[in-house]
Amino acid sequence: MNARYLTADVFTDRKFGGNQLAVFPDARQIKPDLMPRIAQEFNYSETTFVLPPDDPSHTAKVRIFTPGGELQFAGHPTVGTAHVLASIGVVKLTGDETRIVLEEGVGPVAVTIRGRGGRPEFAQLTAAKLPEAGPPPPSSEELAAMLSLSPDDLAGDDMIPQAMSCGTPFLFVPVRDRATVARARVKLDLWESALADYITKEIFVFAMDAEHPDHDVRARMFAPGIGVAEDPATGSACVALAGYLAERDARIQGTLRWIVEQGFEMGRPSILEIEADKKNGAVTAARVGGRTVLVCDGTMEL
Repeated sequence: MNARYLTADVFTDRKFGGNQLAVFPDARQIKPDLMPRIAQEFNYSETTFVLPPDDPSHTAKVRIFTPGGELQFAGHPTVGTAHVLASIGVVKLTGDETRIVLEEGVGPVAVTIRGRGGRPEFAQLTAAKLPEAGPPPPSSEELAAMLSLSPDDLAGDDMIPQAMSCGTPFLFVPVRDRATVARARVKLDLWESALADYITKEIFVFAMDAEHPDHDVRARMFAPGIGVAEDPATGSACVALAGYLAERDARIQGTLRWIVEQGFEMGRPSILEIEADKKNGAVTAARVGGRTVLVCDGTMEL
């Protein structure tokens, strides 16, 4: 059996940037036990398998695998899969904006695809779950040592380390500037001991110090526990980051927006646009979006 796949670079407007993704747009004939092995073969941060939806009112079901296992939700695979499906005509664009729903382990995920001339240009997901804070993390001293930093390198004030999740939890560690972001290195022995019993082992290091004057955040994400030493662009983390930042923003009403730079230190620059809606001081929605570029269209013999 030959199974069609496409690869794409997500959260970028040019090839060889962003985060790589492999998409199997019709995975009905692929045995479930092969899916993790195929993800290991590609060795991208994620590979997706598109199946018919359980609810016929939805667009598709999407299973997401890293080289280390299956995820219930992830941002760049959702955004990239939506773009791929629209590019090959599985999703018909209905105008400037087309809204679809993808079923993932976390639940139905709404995606808006913006197009021009019948081609997709930008896709944005709305998190199925509102950003939720996790339990207190290890001490700043432990986290700094784990990241090859000193406690003084952390941001301080109300920008404290905190776990947040919109379905996939991440430990957010704010630091003082983008030079500190660049210096961060995970010490695996300290990482294993510090986070052995914690809610997540995925670490998102960021600073409110972007390189581009129109951007807001510089970030890196480390996930050695799932086979991703560093991720070029992490939509599920950035949509939770929108909740983290919104909770600390003095504005109590309206839509708050930030632009995140990620993957620059890896040579795969990625741009993620994040939003949070607030009403009476509470976060009521979180979104992440960006552009995608198709790279390959091929078949795999199974």
